[in-house]
Amino acid sequence: MSTEAYVKSHNEHGINTIEFYHPQSNSLPVRILEELAKEIHFTGTHEDTKVIILKSAGHRTFCSGASFDELLAIKTPAEGAHFFNGFAHVINAMRKCPKFIIGRIQGKSVGGGVGIAAAVDYAIANHTAEVKLSELAVGIGPFVVGPAVERKIGTAAFSALAIDANMWQTADWARKKGLFAEVHENIENMDEAIYRLANTLAHSSPEAMAMMKRIFWEGTENWDELLKERAAISGSLVLSNFTKTAIEKFKEK
Repeated sequence: MSTEAYVKSHNEHGINTIEFYHPQSNSLPVRILEELAKEIHFTGTHEDTKVIILKSAGHRTFCSGASFDELLAIKTPAEGAHFFNGFAHVINAMRKCPKFIIGRIQGKSVGGGVGIAAAVDYAIANHTAEVKLSELAVGIGPFVVGPAVERKIGTAAFSALAIDANMWQTADWARKKGLFAEVHENIENMDEAIYRLANTLAHSSPEAMAMMKRIFWEGTENWDELLKERAAISGSLVLSNFTKTAIEKFKEK
């Protein structure tokens, strides 16, 4: 496995696969967030793309959320807002992308990773894909990803996930709540289901899919501003002594 973080993309028969990777459990520093948002936007506007698969490298963790190293380095509210706007830009790029995005959720998702899993249009997961919104445990809160998660699983389930910030929920829980459309017993079956659906969508009407996507995301037109406001909240809270201490403790585990 590479020691260098990356975002890469390739297109085959109208199916564009975007893959991200970070050596620290697929965590997301600002650079990777920016590259991911740009790649989703570019791929979504490309005529050769009929459908997108969003995936991460490795087997154990889909995405562990915000980079702890970068969170600890934040010194001002403006720096904090800039960092959390990275998640806002990725979610908004996914929301506005005219192509359906299939999420390949092969392992655990934490914090911002749950937000990204929630923002795909159709998530297909492995049975090991547990989820946790850990933000409150480090003194923040799932403010930026919250709208995407709540839209997918409803206020009650989102509140439960956000409040019990140390508790992992199973992939089956996530499927029952609507976060995952499918959960499979192994990687092979998951990938087979992903490519079956992607191939079907690659041969479907682009105009019909774009219109369907627009309808599915109705009511989110204010998210450019909303997620920017939420990023400012997180960017301010991350400066607290509570958060700095809590993140240091997490890093020591």
